[in-house]
Amino acid sequence: MKNNKKVLVILGATASGKTSLGVKLAFDYNGEIISADSRQVYRGMDIGSGKDLDEFNYNNKMIKYHLIDIVDPMENFHIAKYQKLAYRAIDNILKKDKLPIIVGGSGLYLQAVIDNYQLANVSTNIKRRNELEKLPIEDLFNRIKILKKDFANNLNNSEKNNPRRLARYLEILEGGEDINKKGKKLYDFLIIGIDFPDKILRNRIEYRLLKRFEEGMIAEVKNLIDNGVSVEKLKSFGLEYRYITEYLEGEFDYEEMVEKLGIAIYRFAKRQKTWFKRLEKQGHKIHWVKDDKEAKNLIDKYIK
Repeated sequence: MKNNKKVLVILGATASGKTSLGVKLAFDYNGEIISADSRQVYRGMDIGSGKDLDEFNYNNKMIKYHLIDIVDPMENFHIAKYQKLAYRAIDNILKKDKLPIIVGGSGLYLQAVIDNYQLANVSTNIKRRNELEKLPIEDLFNRIKILKKDFANNLNNSEKNNPRRLARYLEILEGGEDINKKGKKLYDFLIIGIDFPDKILRNRIEYRLLKRFEEGMIAEVKNLIDNGVSVEKLKSFGLEYRYITEYLEGEFDYEEMVEKLGIAIYRFAKRQKTWFKRLEKQGHKIHWVKDDKEAKNLIDKYIK
């Protein structure tokens, strides 16, 4: 298939079934998966981040994936690094005459690739950077929020708790640059979305959450702590890692933790959906599908 820089994107809220659809399409269209998830990049964070690696073995064929398990949890990872690695993966897949399929729900990561955000092109003012990095994290975040509210609200938990990244973003904004400045379009993207009514999505979230506890999600967090990941770092990853860590510290009992976590994940899903709506308002066409049949009809026309 001569895909001529064509890239498929599959997005949706958490628990919407993105990975399952992406793997099926990769099998049918000779594709490879590129994860767009801000936590799946970390090794050892498997159950809580929903890597579902068993799903990549489809019909006795292992579907190749990228940007999963590439850094240790103690390392810093940010949007500019993700963008660079995602572009490298796309180019490598295209060189093999295969279809790159970006799958994920981290809106900022997705849009950094789709719109080619110019994040790394603003020079650093060392003196100002040092001043900013000495400020409290809450102060840095609030300053960013004043200058670019939408951007601040959609930072992932790891970046919200990373003073160096917050200082960098604030440096860019204070310099009069747009943090979301778009560059030249690099690829031809077909964006497919999966959506469910709120009630169904909530049920899917609750079912998946209980399943993850059965799979050993609490033991996974304990293992991360035993292997040197600080509780502060784990909390910065948010959702499962934050609430389970707080549960292990005795901040609340098991039932309370499960309830609070379920509510937090649902609210996170709502924020994801809001991001996707904004993406559409900015002019990006998202083709919302109910099943893989609808997706295949779109792709057949797209790759001709």
